[in-house]
Amino acid sequence: MDLRIMDNCYKVCENVDVVIHLAAKVGGIGFNRTYPGTLFYDNAIMGIQLMEAARQVGVDKFVAVGTVCSYPKFTPVPFTEEDLWNGYPEDTNAPYGLAKKMLLVQSQAYRKQYGFNSIFLLPVNLYGIGDNFNEESSHVIPALIKKFVDAVEIGDKEVEVWGTGVASREFLHVEDAAEGILLATEKYNKSDPINLGAGFEIKISDLVELISKITGYTGKVIWDDSKPDGQPRRCLVVSKAESKFGFIAEVKFEEGFRDTIDWYMMHKNSIS
Repeated sequence: MDLRIMDNCYKVCENVDVVIHLAAKVGGIGFNRTYPGTLFYDNAIMGIQLMEAARQVGVDKFVAVGTVCSYPKFTPVPFTEEDLWNGYPEDTNAPYGLAKKMLLVQSQAYRKQYGFNSIFLLPVNLYGIGDNFNEESSHVIPALIKKFVDAVEIGDKEVEVWGTGVASREFLHVEDAAEGILLATEKYNKSDPINLGAGFEIKISDLVELISKITGYTGKVIWDDSKPDGQPRRCLVVSKAESKFGFIAEVKFEEGFRDTIDWYMMHKNSIS
């Protein structure tokens, strides 16, 4: 359903009690650099229209799922929800992050004026089976998995990776993310933003080392430092999610990572 069209937003909100807004136009650093206008417009218009339609037709609750990209570039690590407005997001993903961030403004404004029950969640980078492995638009984990699995299969002795490897990221398994969203939907009823994460970070260089170990890649890694690292570090304080609605991430990273690699190896011929 194309949520950029208002009539479609009304259609999806009819005769439902809860709307969980997960729709987004997303991609990795390269995709964000190429399509900043598209990412801003599509994400802003979808969310704004859908929340307005939900309010107008009388939906009981609206769950807006935002993004860690909304945080300022130089946020103190780990990120707390109170840091969200203390600066401008990292340049490469600012249009996307700010478009999603406007849903927080809308959520709080609608609660104040209309008493509309909407909440806003801030998940970190997600990963897991069924991810997007498209070379043009994939995020860091599926992009790296594809590069290293394919290199092993065809016997490449070099793999090129964007950036310097010093940036860090926090990753949340898709099954944990789904559980966190459902718990918040059931138990949380305020417009104050809430982080969803696993509470750890890993350097991209260490991630590449782990992929090499799991896939059996023994060749050379070429770091292309002419390409951006993106935000220097990402790691969230996740205590509010636990205290407000009982969410704690359960999937261990290496376990979830291996499962994701196995899934790609099993399905890559049908998704490439």
